[in-house]
Amino acid sequence: MIDRSEIISRMTGLLYPFILLFGFYIILNGHASPGGGFQGGAVLAAVFITRYLVEPDRCIRLKTLKTAEKVLFICIILYPAFFLFSTTANHSELTNLTYLIAMNFLIGLKVCSGFTIIFFRFAFYEGGI
Repeated sequence: MIDRSEIISRMTGLLYPFILLFGFYIILNGHASPGGGFQGGAVLAAVFITRYLVEPDRCIRLKTLKTAEKVLFICIILYPAFFLFSTTANHSELTNLTYLIAMNFLIGLKVCSGFTIIFFRFAFYEGGI
């Protein structure tokens, strides 16, 4: 039987919404400030990693996460091609801003899923946790 700390479990449960909010803030403001998809995705991955460290018996569906990562990769490839070959020849400021925010969002979710998969790969297969 594993002895778990009730204080750590409750505090991480209280911090999850703030970590998610901070991660999405970094992603959505990455076009105007330091940060962006990679940094925000790493912060979002911390939620999944701490969730496993606090409650290892709760299962995460790695197969679904791997599928989501592949779909996000395809979207990251197709969205710039669509933007580049769109019929509007001169892109407005709003169109460029929308493109940057969408790309930061896609990259952030891709990095989050990638880091989570890497962590679980090490935890289950390499580390033997």
